[in-house]
Amino acid sequence: MTETFEPHNTLEQKLLDAQEGRMLGEQFLLELLDEQLYMPIKEHQQVEGLQTSSNADPLRMEDEEGNIILILFTSPDRSKNFTADLPDYRGGLLVELPWILERIGSGVGMAINPGWPAGIDLDPETVAQLIQISAAKSNAE
Repeated sequence: MTETFEPHNTLEQKLLDAQEGRMLGEQFLLELLDEQLYMPIKEHQQVEGLQTSSNADPLRMEDEEGNIILILFTSPDRSKNFTADLPDYRGGLLVELPWILERIGSGVGMAINPGWPAGIDLDPETVAQLIQISAAKSNAE
């Protein structure tokens, strides 16, 4: 890729390390379970920039195979270009991945940093594995 990606946080550095072979993909996924991700959510009612609903309506898209893909970013700044043409998704939540995994449901994939050189797409099977690993890790604590 011709565009240079400068990591702004440790998660982005880990993502680059995995993409460039300095970290095994499996290790990256395990470490991802300890990270926060930014999840754009639809703003139903906005009060001074705060989400007033207790039910988050996250940004989802459909891939070529008809899978629902949850859109996530490594920071709020990384979402701005993607959501620029989606005025209902100007807000979001910065949450730990296990919190997302507990609520995502089955058969859903994830795209982290779509549109950026440092990003990753996780198919529904990989997400299902992460859900199992996260649940086992939570039960062991």
